Amino acid sequence: MRHRIIRHPLPLHLYFYLGLSASITCAADIAHSNTDPAILPELVITETYRNTATKSALAPEETPQSISVIDNEMLQMRDVDSVNEALRYVPGVTTELRGGAVSRLDQFTIRGFSNYQNTYDGMPLLFNGWNLQPQVDALAVEQVEIFKGPTSSLYGSMPPGGFVNLISKQPSRHTYHQLNLAIGSSTLTEMSTESRGMILSSDLSYSLVTLVRKRDGQALTSEEERQVFAPSIDWPLSNNTLINFNLYFQNDPSAGIYNSVPAAGSVLTTPYGQLEPDFYAGDANWNTYERRVALPGYKVNHNFNNGWILLHQARYMDANVYQENTYSAGFLGGYYPLLPNADQILVRRAYLTDETSTAWTVDNQLAGQVFTGQIEHHLLFGVDTQQLESQIRYEDGVTVPINLYMPNNNLVNPEALPDAFAASGYSSDFTLKSKQTGLYFQDQLRINNWVMIFGGRYDRYNYKESGRKYGVSASNAIDQEEFSGRAGVLYEVNNRWAPYLSYAQSFEPIGGSDRNGKTFDPAWADQWEVGTKFVSNDQRKQLTVAAFEITKRNALTRDPSGGPTDQIQAGETQSRGIELETMFVISDELMGTFNYTWIDVEVTKDNYGLQGKTPIWIARNTANTWLQYDPFDGLLAEASLGVGVRYIGKTQMNALNTDTVPAYTLFDLAVSREMGSANVRLTATNITNKRYYTCYDNNNCWFGSQRSIELGLNYPF
Repeated sequence: MRHRIIRHPLPLHLYFYLGLSASITCAADIAHSNTDPAILPELVITETYRNTATKSALAPEETPQSISVIDNEMLQMRDVDSVNEALRYVPGVTTELRGGAVSRLDQFTIRGFSNYQNTYDGMPLLFNGWNLQPQVDALAVEQVEIFKGPTSSLYGSMPPGGFVNLISKQPSRHTYHQLNLAIGSSTLTEMSTESRGMILSSDLSYSLVTLVRKRDGQALTSEEERQVFAPSIDWPLSNNTLINFNLYFQNDPSAGIYNSVPAAGSVLTTPYGQLEPDFYAGDANWNTYERRVALPGYKVNHNFNNGWILLHQARYMDANVYQENTYSAGFLGGYYPLLPNADQILVRRAYLTDETSTAWTVDNQLAGQVFTGQIEHHLLFGVDTQQLESQIRYEDGVTVPINLYMPNNNLVNPEALPDAFAASGYSSDFTLKSKQTGLYFQDQLRINNWVMIFGGRYDRYNYKESGRKYGVSASNAIDQEEFSGRAGVLYEVNNRWAPYLSYAQSFEPIGGSDRNGKTFDPAWADQWEVGTKFVSNDQRKQLTVAAFEITKRNALTRDPSGGPTDQIQAGETQSRGIELETMFVISDELMGTFNYTWIDVEVTKDNYGLQGKTPIWIARNTANTWLQYDPFDGLLAEASLGVGVRYIGKTQMNALNTDTVPAYTLFDLAVSREMGSANVRLTATNITNKRYYTCYDNNNCWFGSQRSIELGLNYPF
């Protein structure tokens, strides 16, 4: 990295990555047109461009909503391998909810609400709610965009905190090839390639990403292995039409562990000592996670001669996962307190899941720019649909326990487990089907220095289970519909400051019914957000400050007039917070970022005794900073140095808030040096090897990532 690039929040090539040319009608022609009030304003339609994440022409600094962007330069600088790692320095986001040893899922909270579903080029990576969650490797990602707050007005069913969109690496007409090699701690070995350019003498351009990675997992006896193949081809069918064919294929022969450890011995001290961060409560004879995901898709972008643009995109998913694992059922002392060492022995259950998923997602967008007098409209009309069908087989039964302080990870006999599964009567073999169809509309208006946005969406959601689930007939069904809206206003002051105010809604379907047979309505949420954005004239300083309040309603809670399993929709959670996000260029050689979040999340209505409590995984205070030094002269002229600090405050250990998980501070380092045409890099995370944790409850905690060091070579050819 030999020169400082002033980072634009959304590079132009991503707005216009389909590369179509079209005539643009100059707005100045309108400004000098006849404006006789007796005559209706002239209607002029011009071209608009969109990126797949926002479905919008507005850049983040002009959008009345919080958006954080991690560009490819920053991803490479920190040598990011996963979405979890990419989100470590984003305000309002808590990442790696299940610690550092669990890498198979991207799990995080945004503004206090959990999110288990990313989007890839603006289309959802559909998750069956069990163990088959598609996970795109960071190597295939050009940019990560984090949208804060409700987004259902464009995307349908979504958590209220926001979502993460991954922008894939796109074809290019410029030839580029690179070989990447890496070794590191945990016996890491990795090789990847990136290639872009024209295909022979044709008009077709391509992008190709490949990856082979293998390393030991953090937990003893575990391994992680991955292969990725991601080609993409652009075919300019005409001057006005471009077709893109793309594929993302990932094979994970092994993906580490998912097991937890008790709080006693990890977060909490015991008379017997503490467990090490590489401790494994599972068994090497019953630990398998094999996942394969194929995502073929295409995009058609057509520019009509009148300036309107149609984007049609579709993606198919074919995925499967097979898992063998164990989980904790509490200490033996909870069952037989008088037995010797009962408070050291963990009772375990073994389970397996065999899951397959097929899915379609289709999105159709028609966009155009319209002028009515001095008012500029960016109009968007869309219809999308997504369908998922998943077959799930699940077996569960008691297996041999483990002594936490004299562990043996080779106790399980796989041949004995079928009898344990049969005895439990807890098996499942069922099919789930879901479908969501939405119609949406959006108008972005610009009047002098004012930018306003209005949008709405109508959704119909269907879900059905059939077969046997947990030993009984699967009968869960959902047939719900919902309207979601959004409105916002932003005012640009001297082309630098931009205060804004916005309101947005979201919804999430809920299955089941109350004791009177009335089916539940969707859970819904709304957010008020006020803030300001600042970009200096030379773009060397950028600042966003946002204050928000999200209220989620219609959550399920216990029916005080019914039985122990009866539920009603009386739950409510409120999240309030302030986010500060900055980027500053101190000199041509030194730049930095600083982010801070204060958030207060509280269960405001509940019948389970949770009212007034703070949900798990949410720290009231988080902060991080990154400094990047790229000297032009002297002995370090060919080097680049980056240093990062992350602080995460204390969180609640369980839903009842009876104990807390301590706060922690982590330090990261990234060093690179040009050596001829190659680049050598050294990255280290958690340099001090800080011991830290995350917890779901007192029986389920996870160790954070241990110190990790990686040495890599990037060789363009």
